Amino acid sequence: MATTLHDVAKLAGVSAKTVSNVVNDYPHIKQATKERVLAAIAELGYRPNLSARGLRSGRSGVISLIIPDLRNSYFAELADAVMHAADQLGLSVLIELSGGDRAREAELLRGARLRAVDGVLYSALHLGDEDLAVVEEVTIPMVLLGERMFNAPNDHVTMRNTEGARAATEHLIALGRTRIVAFGAHRADIVGSASLRLAGYRAALEAAGMVFDPALVREVPVWGRFDGAVAMRAMLDEGVAFDGIVAFNDALALGAMRVLSERGVAMPDEVAVIGFDDIDEGRYSLPSLSTIAPGREQIARTAVSLLVERIVGGVDDVPPRRVYADFELVRRESTASSPVGADSPSPDVS
Repeated sequence: MATTLHDVAKLAGVSAKTVSNVVNDYPHIKQATKERVLAAIAELGYRPNLSARGLRSGRSGVISLIIPDLRNSYFAELADAVMHAADQLGLSVLIELSGGDRAREAELLRGARLRAVDGVLYSALHLGDEDLAVVEEVTIPMVLLGERMFNAPNDHVTMRNTEGARAATEHLIALGRTRIVAFGAHRADIVGSASLRLAGYRAALEAAGMVFDPALVREVPVWGRFDGAVAMRAMLDEGVAFDGIVAFNDALALGAMRVLSERGVAMPDEVAVIGFDDIDEGRYSLPSLSTIAPGREQIARTAVSLLVERIVGGVDDVPPRRVYADFELVRRESTASSPVGADSPSPDVS
């Protein structure tokens, strides 16, 4: 049975008229009330006809998601989560790819396409705080994703990179690993995922009283499976001793694991490996990949919700909001003793 406006009203603790006022952009509604109604709409999956209402309001019922690349599994799965969250509110999503190119990232914020959408979810790889002028030129509501712009006048939804990487490193330390590789550093990265995850890695070592060894920090410019494999081959050829790997994303971990397997290195007995992102592929690798789940669905739901609030109005006087999603350490075979014991749940292959 389809969710009704009255179901939303009951959950939010308001009248059906109030729900209707929120759905139809009535301006004189308390912010707390609007937030309760929007949260109830999202929880119940109520689908107001935003497209039809858009004909009256001049809106399109379409939002744009600008991401670097759909070949990167994290962004592909993030796009899927955004589309699902938007669909729950009766919105369509136009996906634009920047290719991780700096000029393209700026171009997409200046293009005519923005006139065809009501708002933008934007994830940049290269534009940073020094490029705020580009962001400030955008005249429609925009929510930022990722780590590159923390001082922009926009709502910002991101993940707990430092805390997640620290938890991953602490997991390997608890297993008795003493030579742990930070796999995926970026030398030039000042503010971004790589620097934040490296900070978490270092914090875990420091808290455990372990010496930071620069030889165990492996730079990998591109976070892909191929690049992870190349970097791991080079590290093995150099003869660097290690017994654990904190890969800064799952793709790097999967590439490294392929090479370790080719070279006859037993995982996790000789080398324990943990990634970051919890992409679906990691459930089915051999061994299955332990990882940090960064709250991708929460990021998508929150970002869409914040964007809709800006689109429908009534929060213009609310300062930019920053939201950090919750993360979870997912233990699988790449860090679990074999057979999987009571302290390490069975691999998640559902």
